[in-house]
Amino acid sequence: MTSVSDNLTRIRSTLPAEGVTLVAVSKFHPAEAILEAYGAGQRVFGESRVQELLEKIPQLPDDISWHFIGHLQTNKVRQLIGHTAMIESVDSERLLRLIDRESARAGVVTRVLMQLHVAQEETKFGFTPDELLDFFRSRGFESLTNTHICGVMGMASNTDDEARVRADFAEIARVFHAIADDEALGLRGFDTISMGMSHDYLQAIDCGSTTVRIGTDIFGNRQY
Repeated sequence: MTSVSDNLTRIRSTLPAEGVTLVAVSKFHPAEAILEAYGAGQRVFGESRVQELLEKIPQLPDDISWHFIGHLQTNKVRQLIGHTAMIESVDSERLLRLIDRESARAGVVTRVLMQLHVAQEETKFGFTPDELLDFFRSRGFESLTNTHICGVMGMASNTDDEARVRADFAEIARVFHAIADDEALGLRGFDTISMGMSHDYLQAIDCGSTTVRIGTDIFGNRQY
């Protein structure tokens, strides 16, 4: 069985020299495993449950950059605000507005990604491509005071059909560029495409991903 540090070294060797951020998905893994990855130089970690994240933060070094990547329930927003470098999973305008209000209340600016739903599974959350494009073209972001939208996040269909996976990633990238390249919107710091996990991150990078979220290939199977 390979170590966490060996796994990290192997994965890093497959990433471009620059331009792609590795989020080590540490959900369901203990603080000890995160510390091993930290000792190997990893600083960006992903969690999907608010309570689990809040329990881990005081056990671990202060310079860790925490990304929240799971479905965020509205009743958990207030607890989460101020504890993350990024919330990657903003899947509705209602959630976005709540994050903004709670960030203003806490006196912080929260960096977020807008979650796109392009996968075949109905259970996935997020904006459809048309919904997200409409949000930006109607300038729905202009009323935000304490939230910085940094880009988009999405997942490909859970399938062995590589053509389908690549098409999903290409669609996520298309929507990102339709927004980022629209000079009329005047967006700043909209530069992140978070897509790709352990089983498909290489295809995601080929399609333009700037952030990959890898858990199993680093930490092994989840410890529930």
